[in-house]
Amino acid sequence: MSLVILLILKFTMSNKFISMVLIRRILQLRDEGISKNKIAELLKIHRQTLDSYLNKITDSGKSYPQLLQLSDGDLSEIVHPTSIAKADKRFEDLEKRFADFKADLDHPGVTRKILWEEYQKVNIEGYKYTQFCEHFARFMQISKATMHLTHRPGEFMQLDFAGQKLRYIDRVTGEVIYCPVLVCTLPFSCFVYVEALPSMVQAQLFSALNRCLEYFGGVPRNILSDNMKQYIIKNDRYEFSFTELADQWSVHYNTNLDATRPRRPKDKPTVENSVYVSYLRIYAKLRHEDFFSLKELNERIQMLLVEFNKTKFQKLPGSRAQRFLEEKPFLKPLPAEPFTIKYTTKAKVQFNYHVFLGEDKHYYSVPCKFIGQSTKIIYDQEDVEIFIGFQRIYSYKRDYSQNYTTIPEHMPEKHQKYNESIGWNEDFFLTFAAKIGENSLNAFKKVLESRIFVEQSYKACLGLKRLSERYGNNRFEAACMRALMGSRINYGMIKNILEKNLDKAPIDNQNTLPDITHDNIRGPQVYV
Repeated sequence: MSLVILLILKFTMSNKFISMVLIRRILQLRDEGISKNKIAELLKIHRQTLDSYLNKITDSGKSYPQLLQLSDGDLSEIVHPTSIAKADKRFEDLEKRFADFKADLDHPGVTRKILWEEYQKVNIEGYKYTQFCEHFARFMQISKATMHLTHRPGEFMQLDFAGQKLRYIDRVTGEVIYCPVLVCTLPFSCFVYVEALPSMVQAQLFSALNRCLEYFGGVPRNILSDNMKQYIIKNDRYEFSFTELADQWSVHYNTNLDATRPRRPKDKPTVENSVYVSYLRIYAKLRHEDFFSLKELNERIQMLLVEFNKTKFQKLPGSRAQRFLEEKPFLKPLPAEPFTIKYTTKAKVQFNYHVFLGEDKHYYSVPCKFIGQSTKIIYDQEDVEIFIGFQRIYSYKRDYSQNYTTIPEHMPEKHQKYNESIGWNEDFFLTFAAKIGENSLNAFKKVLESRIFVEQSYKACLGLKRLSERYGNNRFEAACMRALMGSRINYGMIKNILEKNLDKAPIDNQNTLPDITHDNIRGPQVYV
């Protein structure tokens, strides 16, 4: 009896192997054109069994040579389908409900028994409770499958805010102030950076990221965060966009920004684990310590952080610090200067050819040809840059006064002339003339002295100035020398000399007036 059972077991265990040999032989014979009856006779199998195999082979849509190239497993799936459970209509119906059942379990008070009772009400012929739980448990195991991720050195940095905050005490008021804590991790080495921040606003976040990269001594190729609002504008499964400040930061450090899927913390498991370990290595040791400033708190965190990174791994060789030494050469170099936060605003060029920076209540001029156009102003603590489209039309050092900064070249021509006239005075013209020569200086002096009110001579001096610019300093100096030979001097005289080229003619000393000074000349003393 035992021998019979043994033979049956042996046949059952080897039946699949024998079947595949038979199937391949059937394929070879059919490919040679052997009839079905002849094949059944040669292989000693029932004709009906042969037909069932050939029907499945025909349904596959593959030729005999193609089928012969398949592995035993793939060929077996064609002639011996194994998806028995899916053939059951009850299972097909239940399988469609698994995802909803899983979501329902997250609601308070919902159990598998409740889910089965609801399932039975709409599926009277469905599975009983035991079988329902068996299939559902198998689905839940598959859905909880985890994937081992292999990280390359220098490829990613993951960041997140810890769920728990740290605190310090205001020394003046005694108020306990709670601080958000930023945690950053390099997944390859698990090297960690931790810092407490005054707040979670953008300026504080990106300043902390500057210090984080300085702590690492390099820049990873990618930065991965979750959907923190300081970082992400929009994020769904297939599309996300970052804030303008985040884009500026990434360009400055030449790194790529990336984000996890919404509500998927497992997309950044390394930093999630680092947050947990920081509770053990840092938070726990601070619980009985008091700090009276954020600076004191961060100095203590830095001390504990060094110990944290040097602590030996439990299941891996070495420590985070040792692994980081392997990773650091793969980080990109830091830029020469840390990122400076730039702010952006829009302004329209007003009719006075200025744009208004509302934060400082200051006006900056732009070339008058841009009047009426919209500009983008990008500014930081030091500089102000004004753009139209992608063209930077002007830049300034930032002025925090509530005033105007005006470049003369930005004015229309009429405004430039008017602005120039505001600065006219006696010293202005004399300084100008002195740069040309002594004769020019004396000519300007005589013109300035020719009117009772000196301001009345400014237009004549302006005319002389333009003559010098038109004819050049050398000719103007020569014209002034000739004009000074007369008893009086004015703008028209010098203009006439230059227009008729008299300044180029030689001076005839004989034509000058003779010296008539002699003893017979009565002086003013005669009329006393």
